[in-house]
Amino acid sequence: MRRSPLALISSLACLAQPVLALVAVVASATTLQKLELDDLIRQSTAIVRARVTGTSAMARGGDVYTLYQLDVAEHLKIGVKTGVGSAPGIAELAVPGGVAGGLRQMVPGAPVLQRDREYLLFLWTGRSGITQLMGLSQGLFTVAQTAGGEVKVAQTKATERMLDGSGRRVQPGAIMLTLAELRLRVSMVGAKSPGAKSPGSQADESGTPKKVAGK
Repeated sequence: MRRSPLALISSLACLAQPVLALVAVVASATTLQKLELDDLIRQSTAIVRARVTGTSAMARGGDVYTLYQLDVAEHLKIGVKTGVGSAPGIAELAVPGGVAGGLRQMVPGAPVLQRDREYLLFLWTGRSGITQLMGLSQGLFTVAQTAGGEVKVAQTKATERMLDGSGRRVQPGAIMLTLAELRLRVSMVGAKSPGAKSPGSQADESGTPKKVAGK
């Protein structure tokens, strides 16, 4: 079974209090397992380059999500059961936290995407059908073009506490590379991992998002 995109480590504690007509639910500071670039590539069900075109929100099963509508320009990796189609077009990304149904929920470490900005996104869709980022901000990369026309992608700065696979505290890293280098890396990792497929091929996926932590 695949890991949740949140890769959370300890149990999630929530504090509820009334704020005018809203109920505010505040999750305490989030702890994540650090994901290296190859982890993001292998565990994601889709990797796309997309522009944010709009936002909305939804409440589902006691959780609130901010929904970002995406205009997908390129797929670096696709899968059968993702919420993202295999061709460029419109898709939707859910980020924990937001305001919906009279509930305001705040999740420390959950990134905020900017409308009309282009991103490189490592996505994960489980049985619920909700498409989320791998490892919260770890799966979010900005896209920028140099004066020479080269496209570079850079991981957004993480504010969450990070642990390695052994449970030791580590510093968040900042991955930066060109889009061409990333395409090559996705192809190389896909060749080593049967579950990782590049555009033009399909992969099955059977994970369920599961919050385990926030501490």
